[in-house]
Amino acid sequence: MTTLELSGASPVKAVLVGVDFGAPLFDAQLTELGLLAQTAGLMPVASITCKRQAPDAALFVGSGKAEEIKLLAEQHGAAEVLFDQSLSPAQQRNLERVLGLPVNDRTLLILEIFGQRARSHEGKLQVELARLQYSMTRLVRRWSHLERQRGGIGARGGPGETQIELDRRMISSAIKRTKERLEKVKKQRHTQRRQRDRQGTFAVSLVGYTNAGKSTLFNALAKTRVYAADQLFATLDTTTRQLYLGQDGAGVSRQVSLSDTVGFIRDLPHGLIDAFAATLQEAADADVLLHVVDAASPEHLEQIVQVQRVLEEIGAQNVPQVLVFNKLDALESARQPLVLQDIYELNGQPLTRLYVSAAQGQGLDGLRQHLIALADAAQAQRRPLDMPDNPPVVAEAVA
Repeated sequence: MTTLELSGASPVKAVLVGVDFGAPLFDAQLTELGLLAQTAGLMPVASITCKRQAPDAALFVGSGKAEEIKLLAEQHGAAEVLFDQSLSPAQQRNLERVLGLPVNDRTLLILEIFGQRARSHEGKLQVELARLQYSMTRLVRRWSHLERQRGGIGARGGPGETQIELDRRMISSAIKRTKERLEKVKKQRHTQRRQRDRQGTFAVSLVGYTNAGKSTLFNALAKTRVYAADQLFATLDTTTRQLYLGQDGAGVSRQVSLSDTVGFIRDLPHGLIDAFAATLQEAADADVLLHVVDAASPEHLEQIVQVQRVLEEIGAQNVPQVLVFNKLDALESARQPLVLQDIYELNGQPLTRLYVSAAQGQGLDGLRQHLIALADAAQAQRRPLDMPDNPPVVAEAVA
């Protein structure tokens, strides 16, 4: 009862549950969880929230609230319950016993989406590793069959070995094999990065909250056809292309390496951060990050904070950033900027901010000019760009 049941003609109805523990970024409407559920192929039919000082050790929400959730699910004919926070294996098991329905958390939901969207060999390996690591924690007294002993000469697992021990050993072996295969991919990426370093290629990586429009911007700048859609985690696999920026004064072609990376999200499971280390390393090793922000989202300020947290986790917090406020065309007239380029202060550090519409092409010329200035400044210094000591050349705003 732990696997999301996504097969069948009609989507599975689900009840959304969120618990407010006093965190400043609590999503009271469970909007993001609903989008995640829809992306995974589920249909949210009802939601319920509550406040607690700390999680209940047995049921996470307490027995009274669990009965409310059960009644709500029965009223709406829901076949599954989704929690906006991570549940322990014991809490998940106890809730399923009380509710009589499959119970899943935010972590498994994101893993399910990643499993659906991974296309490349590397992406599939990364998702497999994250799922295996998640499954390992769910084995402890999860099912009654895991407590049975398997014994006898020639029997699988050896004399007296319980099913849980066997399953744990099999998953451990699978994790080890997957890590070894990922290590080979990591070495290949490292070799590619060293080659770019030897060639003096200026590396630019797109980062940002999921569905901020990174892939659309990537396509608009690099003239590619990377898959882009108005949905969460449309892109999982890193794509790198050479971006032509014209010629310098000496007639030499300017080119930078542009990489599109996986989107971030609030409470991104640590297992996924670890599993996608090879992919996210593109951001940590970049000369500059184009931090793409959905300017039309009412939560864009909170999303900027979440992206900064993930960047810190992957060791990319010191990589220079340029804020690209995307979806300019979706802003109402009262929020339209007076200029397309200004300075935005983030954590006490002034960053260049540019407004663009990747879908409509607005502001892209100004962004290209800014990239030219950054690449030229880095080449002149002959070392990685250091924004605090070498402030970026401010390009003219493009109307």
